[in-house]
Amino acid sequence: MTTQGVDILAFGAHPDDVELSAAGTLLKHRKAGYTIGIVDLTQGELGSRGTIETRYDEAHAAAEILDLSVRVNLKMPDGFFDHSEDNLRLVIEQIRRFKPKMVFLNAFSDRHPDHGKGSKLVSDACFLAGLVKVKTFWEAVPQEEHRPKFVYHYIQDRYIKPDLVVDVTDYVEQKFEAIRAYKTQFWDPNSNEPQTPISGEEFFDFLRGRMAEYGRPIGAKYAEGFCVERTPGIDDLFDLR
Repeated sequence: MTTQGVDILAFGAHPDDVELSAAGTLLKHRKAGYTIGIVDLTQGELGSRGTIETRYDEAHAAAEILDLSVRVNLKMPDGFFDHSEDNLRLVIEQIRRFKPKMVFLNAFSDRHPDHGKGSKLVSDACFLAGLVKVKTFWEAVPQEEHRPKFVYHYIQDRYIKPDLVVDVTDYVEQKFEAIRAYKTQFWDPNSNEPQTPISGEEFFDFLRGRMAEYGRPIGAKYAEGFCVERTPGIDDLFDLR
């Protein structure tokens, strides 16, 4: 992986958030030639299954499948990170470091409280990263301001009506390959670890059903949904599906 700028930088409160919700869209844009990266806010250390060490190994494996240019973990405390200046600055540093044109981030609200907290934290950091008077440094070098042009919230466990959807039909199987890289977290008939709401075999049916639901209005077999913070604009109404 390189540490150069990326076109799309996806943030997740936990390792696997991005894979579950937006991997198809990342894969589609990577195939089109865009560079992509992921920043995990926490190490997922409070998860009922696995360990910090296995989560890092799994995140690395998923990064290889997605062909990421970069993956960073900010090591905020899982379950207990807050909306503080210190945490905002951690996120701002990554935004200014990689200068993404587009940022993906957690759902506005969700079953896991970290998702909504992460959403607000990264959203605010995207704005603050564009302010000249907010000073940050990377490797002792002052960083230049940078504000992503596009900020899209992916949709997670709870249903949210999307503002836009992306046809990911051709990338669904590779998306599931990236999800299954998190071997300790998802369905394993030989696992002796505690059962969780996402560890059952039926969870994959849920994911497919959600993507099928989002794809149906545009005539796609599968799609991923996103919510926007500002009204998007287009040049040609016939470009819409």
